[in-house]
Amino acid sequence: MKGSMPMSTPSHQPTARMPVLFVGHGNPMNAIEDNAWSRGFRALASAVPRPRAILSISAHWYVAGTYTTANDRPETLHDFGGFPEALYRVRYPAPGDVALARRVVGLVGERRAAPSLEWGLDHGTWSVLVHLRPEADVPVVQLSLDGRLPPAEHLAIGRALAPLRDEGVLVMASGNVVHNLRHAFSAWYRGDTATPEWARAFDAAVADAVSRHDTATLAGLLESDDGREAHPTPDHYLPLLYAVGASGPEDRVRFPIVGFDMASLSMRSVILG
Repeated sequence: MKGSMPMSTPSHQPTARMPVLFVGHGNPMNAIEDNAWSRGFRALASAVPRPRAILSISAHWYVAGTYTTANDRPETLHDFGGFPEALYRVRYPAPGDVALARRVVGLVGERRAAPSLEWGLDHGTWSVLVHLRPEADVPVVQLSLDGRLPPAEHLAIGRALAPLRDEGVLVMASGNVVHNLRHAFSAWYRGDTATPEWARAFDAAVADAVSRHDTATLAGLLESDDGREAHPTPDHYLPLLYAVGASGPEDRVRFPIVGFDMASLSMRSVILG
C-alpha cells in the first residue's frame, strides 16, 4: 500500500479560513432518499464556503495504517451489501488531488502516513457529498483511520491537519456520534422508535465536550459505560476526533443537524469555525 511521494506546497492560498465539518452520515440510503437527513446534508452547502478541495476522513476506511487516496480519479466504492440496486448505481465522479495527498502526508509525517492507490471514495464520503457538492466539481482526497492508534493519537493527526484550513481545504469527517448497529437494526425490525437513555446521554456528553473544546474528555468518552454501549467498535467515533483536533478554542461550534435515526443512531453534525 505504501509508496513515497515528493513534498509539495499548495498553490492556492485563500484569505478566509475554512471551517471544519463533522457529519453523521447514517444509513447509505440517505444518498438517494429525500428525508430529513439528506435535506440536512444539502443545507450544509450554504453553511460552509466553497472549498478548493475536500479532505474526507471516513469511518469506513478503518485499517492498520494512515493512508491518503492518491488517485487522479478515485473510484466510487459501494462498501456495503443488501441494498436496492439504485444505490449501487450511484457514482460520485469527483477528481482526486495528488498534490493535496502529498501535502497531507507531509503534515502527518512520512513515517506515519503514506499514499495508497488501493482505496477510493467510500459511502461515508460520497453519501454526504452527493448532497453537499452534487456537481462533484471539487477535488476529494480521503484519509484512512489507523485502528491501532488510541484516541489521543487521532486527535494529534487532526491537529496536524489544521494548516489545510488556511489553504482552502474543507476537512470533513464522517461517522456517527452514536453507532450501535445491533441495537439500531433490532429497534428497526421491532418498529421501536424510542431512543434509549444511554444513546441520549452519550450524544449529549459529546455535544457538551465539543462545545467546550474539551479534547481530554472526548478522548476518554469511549471508555465510559455509555461509550461502550454507543460504540461497540470505535470506527464511527474516531472521525469526530479529527474534526475537533483540526479546530481550536477560538472556533464557534454549531450543530446544524441533530436527532436520531433507527432509534439510537445519532445523526448529529458539527461545524467548527
